[in-house]
Amino acid sequence: MAEAKTHTLDVPGAVLRYDVRSTVPATAPVLLMIASPMDASGFATLARHFTDRTVVTYDPRGVGRSERADGGSGGTPEEHADDLHRLISALGAGPVDVFASSGGAVNGLALVARHPEQVRTLVAHEPPAVQVLPDRERLLAASVDIHRTYERDGLGPAMAKFMALISHRGPLPADFTDRPAPDPADFGLPTEDDGSRDDPMIGPHLISCSHFQYDFDRLRAAPTRIVVGAGAESEGEMCNRAAVATARRLATEVVTFPSHHAGFLGGEFGMEGEPDAFAATLREVLAEETRVPRVGRRGGTRQSK
Repeated sequence: MAEAKTHTLDVPGAVLRYDVRSTVPATAPVLLMIASPMDASGFATLARHFTDRTVVTYDPRGVGRSERADGGSGGTPEEHADDLHRLISALGAGPVDVFASSGGAVNGLALVARHPEQVRTLVAHEPPAVQVLPDRERLLAASVDIHRTYERDGLGPAMAKFMALISHRGPLPADFTDRPAPDPADFGLPTEDDGSRDDPMIGPHLISCSHFQYDFDRLRAAPTRIVVGAGAESEGEMCNRAAVATARRLATEVVTFPSHHAGFLGGEFGMEGEPDAFAATLREVLAEETRVPRVGRRGGTRQSK
């Protein structure tokens, strides 16, 4: 695969930086890999598995190299969806295939609801779609509590609560936010407040992402093929449960991907997944030319093994 070439794109309120790994001739549509708030560096390993495609990665607005005009961090799903629409238009290569991870999957679903003609296949891997879960009120309250902790006490205490939330398996207990706060040191996090409040994960992103409302009517009507993925090792965790619930609302099946929530990582950020196996599953999903089989709205969702 060719080395990544970095480009810039002016969008309302921000300048986006994106990387293009060109393949000529390409034998498949452009593959856009997105996450949020993770930047493009997290896809370094996964991108190397798709040498037959042109692969595009980018830093979402307010993250990494993509600066907001107001100096803030992050953005709303609506802003990210508009940015992605403009990015795909600038590429002039649509419709594209999209692999979307975590908050990127939220943004990918927002994009398809608004501009379905730009996306051939969307693989939405473990979107933290809190609003579709039966315990959403508790989850939303926990998200607000984490954000308030960040504003009051800084990164360590807030991120410790965040880690406890996303690793909890099963519906959230009613007393979750009343429990003793986890010790940041147990997660290798700082215990002292350095005064900064620019973390893209537990800043405004946490609230806008968790509170986002999905337009399932538009998503079900879209010509885009939507595949929802869930990690084999993350069953019962919030994002995995949200993936299953999202697939149910779309009346489609869940595809199980190897490893955990970030199973495509190959050492980026000090995290290891199963990138070879993950990429093989993604390649298989993208190669399918027909929609994932629909299931009855009352029939639940089956996870592929």
